[in-house]
Amino acid sequence: MDSLFGNLGIVGLAVALTVLLLVGIKGGGKVKPLGWWPCLILGMLAGSSYAAAGGLFKLVPDLVGSLLDVAQSIVPGVTMPAVALTLAIIILFKKLDTKQVALLGIVFWYAASGAGGLWSTVSEAIANLGQQVA
Repeated sequence: MDSLFGNLGIVGLAVALTVLLLVGIKGGGKVKPLGWWPCLILGMLAGSSYAAAGGLFKLVPDLVGSLLDVAQSIVPGVTMPAVALTLAIIILFKKLDTKQVALLGIVFWYAASGAGGLWSTVSEAIANLGQQVA
């Protein structure tokens, strides 16, 4: 027995993280609602799993990529690292509810992983870990 649920797969991981965010933010069951940091981390993990899963989940990274392209066309010359840093500043300093944090976590992760440097390395490591765990 390799894992608790057998072969979850990267698509299964993407589905599970999505459901966790959808129902965990509001809460109401036996477990308390997700807090700010778990929403951010789960959003980032979900974004990474969406990119790795492809198929239907490829819509999310494609949509985020299109929005970032629009931002770059509005402000010519803005780089992906600048977009990632801007998103990090917004996440850390703007008062956001947990839904907003989770969504911005997904967008941030896409921008940061495309920015190169440390975030790109971390993104690749999470994608590889997701493939191994799934």
